[in-house]
Amino acid sequence: MEKTHKAVTGKGSALTKYRRLIVGTNSFTAFLYYEFCQLFTFFPGAPGMVLRKLFWPKMFWCCGKGTVFGVGVVVRQPGKIALGGSVVVSEYTVLDGRTDAEGPSLTLGDRTILSNNVMLSCKNGSITIGSDVGINAQTVIQSTTGNDVTIGADCVIGQRCLVIGGGNYDIGNRQELIRSSPIAKDGGVRLDNNVWLGANVSVLGGVTMGQGSVAGAGAVVSRSIPSFSICMGVPARVIRERT
Repeated sequence: MEKTHKAVTGKGSALTKYRRLIVGTNSFTAFLYYEFCQLFTFFPGAPGMVLRKLFWPKMFWCCGKGTVFGVGVVVRQPGKIALGGSVVVSEYTVLDGRTDAEGPSLTLGDRTILSNNVMLSCKNGSITIGSDVGINAQTVIQSTTGNDVTIGADCVIGQRCLVIGGGNYDIGNRQELIRSSPIAKDGGVRLDNNVWLGANVSVLGGVTMGQGSVAGAGAVVSRSIPSFSICMGVPARVIRERT
C-alpha cells in the first residue's frame, strides 16, 4: 500500500485521491453515501446518536444490530470494517480500515466497547478483536503489512495503551533513509482470551500474551508471556503466576 504522503500528494485529482484513501472505493454511489453520513459526525446529543445509529451501519462491510457511535468518530475506508452487534464506539474514536486486501481488515466482536479517543489503525495489516472486549481511553492499536494484531474475547485494555504490530523499520541498509525503509516483519501481536493490560502498557511486535495473563501498569512487553502469569517492568518480566 502506498504511504499516506505519496497517496495524498501523488498524481490524480484531489477527488480521486480522497475516494481511494479515505472512502476506499471508486464507487461514486459509495462516495456519496459516505459524504452523506459525515453530515451527522458532529450532530450533538440524542438526535445525533439516533441519526448515526440509523444511517452509519450501511457504510460498513457489516454492522450488527444495536451498535452506537458517539460524536466526532473518524471512519476511514468503512467498507473494510466489520462491526458486531451492540458495539459501542465512543467520542472521537478513529476506525481506520485502510488496506489493499479484499474483505474486512478491521473486525470488532459483539459487545466490544471503545472508550473516548481510541485509535484502531490498519496500515495494510489487520486488527481482529473478539467479543466482550473493553478498550479504554486514548489507547492506540496499529497493524502493518504482515504484522497483524489479534485480541481475543473478554480482554481488558487499560488507558493509554499501545499495541503495535510492525512498529519498527528495517534499518539494515545504512545508505537508505530510515523514513524510506520498509517496515520490519515481526509477526504482529496476539493477546489470547481474558488478557488484562494495565494503564500505559506497550505491547510490541512479535509478542503473544497467553490466556488469562496480566501486564502491570507502565509495562513494556517485548517478549511473549505465558498463560496465567503476571508481568511488570521495562522490559516486562514475569513476577509470578496467578494462583
